[in-house]
Amino acid sequence: MSRHDVVVAPLAAAQHWDLERIVGELHQVRSRWREARHRNREFGGREFPSREALQAIAAGLRGALFPMRLGPADLRQESEDFYVGYTLDAALNALLEQVRLELTYTARHEQLGTADVEQRAVTVVREFAAGLPRLRGLLDSDVEAAYRGDPAARSVDEVLLCYPGILAIIHHRLAHQLYGLGVPLLARILAEIAHSETGIDIHPGARIGESFFIDHGTGVVIGETAVIGERVRLYQAVTLGAKRFETGEDGVLQKGAPRHPVVEDDVVIYAGATILGRITIGRGSSIGGNVWLTRSVPPGSQVTQARSQQESAATDIKGST
Repeated sequence: MSRHDVVVAPLAAAQHWDLERIVGELHQVRSRWREARHRNREFGGREFPSREALQAIAAGLRGALFPMRLGPADLRQESEDFYVGYTLDAALNALLEQVRLELTYTARHEQLGTADVEQRAVTVVREFAAGLPRLRGLLDSDVEAAYRGDPAARSVDEVLLCYPGILAIIHHRLAHQLYGLGVPLLARILAEIAHSETGIDIHPGARIGESFFIDHGTGVVIGETAVIGERVRLYQAVTLGAKRFETGEDGVLQKGAPRHPVVEDDVVIYAGATILGRITIGRGSSIGGNVWLTRSVPPGSQVTQARSQQESAATDIKGST
């Protein structure tokens, strides 16, 4: 086969796909979508934040938070501070560009002024950076909780390097900080990066206290308005979800209303439990595997699948100590 054959054969084959027609039809579909949403104006350049850029930013932030465990393989402790400073500078500057994109996008499509976008973007990233030491402290408590809560864990280093629940909570704590600073799209992308890698779906709006541990983790879902206290432990396939979705007079779903559970301190929720609605799981309670729960339970409750089925048919579940 000649060099000419290698180059030309794929080009000749491409003619079978009728690409000119397909490209034209795709253009028409995009145009209809933009017209329906009044998005015909071209602003030039990328308008949306980049998932790929945020993956790199997240990797840099993880390395800066835990340099000797999640940083580069050849890092030595004597150069740790230099690495952290260099990596944070790169990650925060890259984050600034992504924040700028989201704020500009929001301003354009909500018809807000764009004059102060740059200063707002700098403020967001500065406040995010200032919160990193506190965030590292929270993550230390999560790692310790995982080590104490899993008899199979041989060291805190193993927990940090291997446990998907720790990766998910690192991303969540970063994303939650951005969510609170007014860049929810960036926060959601960060959360979804962890979701795709771990199977753990935590909305960045969820509020989670210190010493949080997700054991195994696959299939865990935590909704936007969930509130989780301190020293809470979840197992795989636990759902903290909404029971119903309120709609307005126009039939459109209402956004942001509290609709997910409140889980108080020192609660354990075992595998497969589904807890729905704005209910409260009282402090120190234990929710058994595969329980379906839509009612609040008082502190110290022990709820099993059998008891839940029996009592839900009659009266509210009563706590037992």
